[in-house]
Amino acid sequence: MDQPATPNSFRTGPDEQGMFGIFGGRFVAETLMPLILDLERHWNEVKNDPDFRAELTNLSTHYAGRPSKLYFAEGLTRHLREVSSAKGLGGGAKVYFKREDLNHTGSHKINNCLGQILLAKRMGKKRIIAETGAGQHGVASATVAARFGYPCVVYMGATDVARQSPNVFRMKLLGAEVRPVTAGHGTLKDAMNEALRDWVTNVEDTYYLIGTAAGPHPYPELVRDFQSVIGTEARAQILEQEGRLPDTIIAAVGGGSNAIGLFHPFLDDKDVRIIGIEAGGRGLDGIEHCASMNAGSPGVLHGNRTYLLQNADGQIMDGHSISAGLDYPGVGPEHSWLRDSGRVEYVPILDDEALEAFKLTTRVEGIIPALESAHAIAHAVKIVPAMDKDQIVIVNLSGRGDKDVHTVASMLGMEI
Repeated sequence: MDQPATPNSFRTGPDEQGMFGIFGGRFVAETLMPLILDLERHWNEVKNDPDFRAELTNLSTHYAGRPSKLYFAEGLTRHLREVSSAKGLGGGAKVYFKREDLNHTGSHKINNCLGQILLAKRMGKKRIIAETGAGQHGVASATVAARFGYPCVVYMGATDVARQSPNVFRMKLLGAEVRPVTAGHGTLKDAMNEALRDWVTNVEDTYYLIGTAAGPHPYPELVRDFQSVIGTEARAQILEQEGRLPDTIIAAVGGGSNAIGLFHPFLDDKDVRIIGIEAGGRGLDGIEHCASMNAGSPGVLHGNRTYLLQNADGQIMDGHSISAGLDYPGVGPEHSWLRDSGRVEYVPILDDEALEAFKLTTRVEGIIPALESAHAIAHAVKIVPAMDKDQIVIVNLSGRGDKDVHTVASMLGMEI
């Protein structure tokens, strides 16, 4: 977990009510409030408990495979420097990938799931529920449930079940029950709605293992702290490899857990430019995107106040992204606060741009990235050629793209 923040820093939030400025909080059914308060009490007990941290570190090291590598993406750097030279630009920065795709289960999700399953065990819970979009959190939840002997139910939108069938099969192999959700557009928002309904009706024995840095307090804080291992490692690794901090760090933002995990340890480093990448879908002119911070407005969803895609009546809109993991009409509240504070820039990337970055990375690096990560890489492709050769960019490679090959094949008019 991350180190304590200094006073008056960008890393001090949330407050005691779970607020990051005007964002965050606890907007939940009365039935759930005792559970939320109990969760907060246990979280406050364990987050600085050396025994808890030691157990988490042991699992992260020997089970999940941490630390993940910080890899100099030589092929992509060379390619973008050739682009820079051809266009007479700045020479092209060095690009590094933080390789969360190398973790057990194939993404950053295992970091949070290991932390929360230990918390569930401390709380004496007997059953795990989770929501998932791209399926990676579902797989990680099913994995830790199997490891600790818990029954696990994963709610997944029917649309995502269809486009992420390999992950559905993995969850079932791990012993989890996958419940397709047909409400709405059958995506992550709808899966989270159903998971919350389950939790309300099974308050005594069930632990809700939320997968992103959203939801009612203390979830945004605890997920951030479990994921901040990404940025803590990356910061130490770049200092070791380059002798200085990066000029720019980039990560994709759906709900925002991989991004806040990378960003948080760098927030007080004023010379480090921080960029979060939203799903621009088919463009921000219409409604086929999930860029809540570029095209949304503040509102309440899933227990917290944050930027949302909503109509004039406050009804939540169903967005679109080529990536199931970015297909969420909101964002974690800390991201909303960082947006309004100006510390972090949030930029949309279109489906087509992400697809091109997916193909480019596969071709020049021999790495098949998740479509979520491809959004972050796509922005690096845009900005790196104009940067100087002595500058450094870190892109969070949040997961591997095995799960997305069917989607990409379909987009390319191919069959597998």
